[in-house]
Amino acid sequence: QVQLVESGGGLVQAGGSLRLSCAASGRTFSSYAMGWFRQAPGKEREFVAAISWSGGSTYYADSVKGRFTISRDNAKNTVYLQMNSLKPEDTAVYYCAAQTQEDYGLGVDQYEYDSWGQGTQVTVSS
Repeated sequence: QVQLVESGGGLVQAGGSLRLSCAASGRTFSSYAMGWFRQAPGKEREFVAAISWSGGSTYYADSVKGRFTISRDNAKNTVYLQMNSLKPEDTAVYYCAAQTQEDYGLGVDQYEYDSWGQGTQVTVSS
């Protein structure tokens, strides 16, 4: 497993943008897929976006497609989530996750990820 630390959350008005970062420890960051999930109060954790180890493939939940972009910089051991045109329904705690034990590709199920960050709060006001 690796240690993941998210940052970049905050309060933003609807229509605004935020960029989340997730810094990973360890020297094998470039060898595993990463994902972003979110959990709103009273709701289950849901998939947001995933990116392959190389960054060449990405996949998004329908709810964020066209507004969010996942990317990674393997030289910096960091994965990003650029969030544009934010909506109040995007309000949640956002978590990054890594597949360090098994390669499930662009996994959408939280059980396909074995390492998780502590989360960062994103609040979108209307």
